[in-house]
Amino acid sequence: MMRIYGIQKVTLLDYPDRTACTLFFGGCNLRCPFCHNASLVRLDARPIDEGEVFEYLKKRKNLLGGVCVSGGEPLIHPEIGELLSQLKELGYDVKLDTNGTNPSRLKELVERGLVDYVAIDIKSSPEGYPAAVGVPGFDVTPVDESIKLMLGGAVDYEFRTTAVRGLHTLQDFTSIGDWIAGAKRYFIQNYSGMGDILSGGEGLSPFKESELRAFLAVVSPKVEYAALRGV
Repeated sequence: MMRIYGIQKVTLLDYPDRTACTLFFGGCNLRCPFCHNASLVRLDARPIDEGEVFEYLKKRKNLLGGVCVSGGEPLIHPEIGELLSQLKELGYDVKLDTNGTNPSRLKELVERGLVDYVAIDIKSSPEGYPAAVGVPGFDVTPVDESIKLMLGGAVDYEFRTTAVRGLHTLQDFTSIGDWIAGAKRYFIQNYSGMGDILSGGEGLSPFKESELRAFLAVVSPKVEYAALRGV
């Protein structure tokens, strides 16, 4: 059974142009040292009752415009399709947050019409991925396939990167721009150092706004729209 470990009942930020609810699912196949949801990744948190969640969604379907499915990494769960089907049956638009490491499942869900908007976290440049995801020797091929799926126009989407001092340089963002060239939307958000940090945050810190704007400047010419988020 796919377990829900958290719910944000109302958000104006997680789903573009929607008043939405965000569901957080446990477990992840990556170990990003800057992750601020360590308890979800390690499954230390206690799951909440799925029935209560759907009762809430049934009662609020005239007030909420969408549901954001986040994590952890939702696509590691084989049952994700069934859950998204239930959300669609309730009449909700669905946004999926994913790390892009399971392109075949992502493609299947998009083709079945179960996802309306996809946000893929681009953790770093291809060469910087192993350090950024905490997996030595990480192969970026699946992420590349997910990027190409989005660039092909299969569904509305955005790419985003959390900028972390200690993991990222200007060259990483130059490489990211080349990797996602032609993308519809790209956002850079700053590492905050707040929350339940997976690595404890040692050696990691936020960038100055001027540095973030320098990162943005090297990506912006290569995509349709790019912006800083939360700055």
